[in-house]
Amino acid sequence: MKIVLKNLTKVFMNKKTKTEVRAVDNMDVEIPDGKLVGLLGPSGCGKSTTLFMISGLQTPSSGEIYFGENNVTKLAPEKRGIGLVFQNYALYPHMTVGQNIMFPLLNQRIPKKIALERATEAAKLVQLENLMDRKPNELSGGQQQRVAIARALVKSPNVLLLDEPLSNLDARLRLQTREEIKRIQRETGVTTVFVTHDQEEAMSISDIIIVMKLGVVQQMDAPQKVYDDPANLFVAQFLGTPPINTFNGKIENGKVYIGEEAIMDTKLPNQEVYVGIRPEGCEVDPNGEFTVNVQQLEIMGRDISIIANHAECLKPSLRIIVDADVNVGVGEVKLSIKPNKIFLFNKETEVRLYEPKESPSLEANEPVTE
Repeated sequence: MKIVLKNLTKVFMNKKTKTEVRAVDNMDVEIPDGKLVGLLGPSGCGKSTTLFMISGLQTPSSGEIYFGENNVTKLAPEKRGIGLVFQNYALYPHMTVGQNIMFPLLNQRIPKKIALERATEAAKLVQLENLMDRKPNELSGGQQQRVAIARALVKSPNVLLLDEPLSNLDARLRLQTREEIKRIQRETGVTTVFVTHDQEEAMSISDIIIVMKLGVVQQMDAPQKVYDDPANLFVAQFLGTPPINTFNGKIENGKVYIGEEAIMDTKLPNQEVYVGIRPEGCEVDPNGEFTVNVQQLEIMGRDISIIANHAECLKPSLRIIVDADVNVGVGEVKLSIKPNKIFLFNKETEVRLYEPKESPSLEANEPVTE
């Protein structure tokens, strides 16, 4: 089921200041049928509010929501054909796994025999068919979350909505459960919207990510595309572990400078810029064009994380990731930088700057047409 959000806006009133807060501001996106889409951003960016409007738990201040060709903006949640999973599982402690999964079907007065058959199928999908008689307190956190997902899927929803479903799990269970969510979504083909503030989670399981800031969509695309081609400084800084290194820089006479060192050629006009360099975009090179002062080395198995500083870095330290067999020590180190790992941003708007495209040249004997 395709989801279309047209100029979707949600305004709350701040009771203390008596001012309006635009939690979601004029959101205009189309989520393709059968895709797993990650709504990603920091706390307060409007991602959960967006999910709740899609579910019908909150009413938009303006704009419209479509499931396929149907306008569901004013439709009650139970009539939208959704499955909703919260971060706290919300399982009934006195019920077994099977009873928890069956509950929404029995609520719809579906005969118990049919409800049990469908619940068993849903339990198989999340690989819990052998635990149908257990109570929630006998399950791990990851298993409880899978029960909640099975309960949401047993209704055969058009849309599955997941609100921070992994935030209560430890690191190992988070990894296992996000793999399960991706597998389940692939097997069912249900359009899924997954809310998270964890960029690693969003990038690992999503077909598409929507990056939000202060209620506004910053960029929407395939995860790797957003990482490799960020639209602005916020997106570049939000995606990536370790985060991108950002420097004060300038463009002068066809070259990009950080401090007094020219790190690349450009056809952009002279101006002050922010320069972003991905941690994996540097190589230790005695003839390199960029110099940092290495403070510390962290051996991380196959990689070395170089912790260094630079006078023009926006943070007290920066990180460079190199192979573990690279010979590097503390003190002044020269680096060469991969051009595709350098990003330039307008210093006023923080919007990404792109190299101007060259006009195709005309052949000498090709006539010029008006």
